[in-house]
Amino acid sequence: MKRTMVFIDANNWYHNLKGWLKPSDIDIKKIVNFISTEKNLDIIEIRWYTSMPSREDNELIYKRQRSFLGHLEKQGIKIISRKLQRLSNKELARKRQNLIESWDLCDICKPLVAASFLDMRDTTQKEKGIDVRIAIDMVNYALSNKLECCILISGDADFVPALELVKSIGKEVLCAFIPRGYSNELRQKFSHLTIKRDSLTKCLKEYKK
Repeated sequence: MKRTMVFIDANNWYHNLKGWLKPSDIDIKKIVNFISTEKNLDIIEIRWYTSMPSREDNELIYKRQRSFLGHLEKQGIKIISRKLQRLSNKELARKRQNLIESWDLCDICKPLVAASFLDMRDTTQKEKGIDVRIAIDMVNYALSNKLECCILISGDADFVPALELVKSIGKEVLCAFIPRGYSNELRQKFSHLTIKRDSLTKCLKEYKK
């Protein structure tokens, strides 16, 4: 079985899933186990990428998020979080440049990552540091041979350039998501697994069954 790392875009997962089920009722480990069983993969790490609300804006929401993330950590899931900010394009470009510089990227990877993620033409005012971090981590782990297969749980087409780079390195790429909000470009360009409603209901936490 191929050594596989799972990269979960939590914000994208939450906003598309909430029309069907309460996201916090889903057992993420069960979702990953479902995928690994379907594709016969050896999961070596699950990485959960999320933005953190400001405690000053709403302490109750902040505490709920911290409690939820603490539960994931107890399950052995790696949490990567960034505080939500609103920045001008100039500030955002500087932040992204500093972010890229903070990771130990090789000479091959760094210019490719910079070309993709310092392009500000399609950027909104809300910082997308989480998306950048997911993309950089997928490429970095592929280049360092820490994985043989990369699973992205997200329906966002913004990840296409990073996934193409991972694939060009010679690693297997698999996208998994629910039918709602699942980019056609991701489906067309990469191996994919659609997680349907009946599969989701089998992945509820025990107390919700």
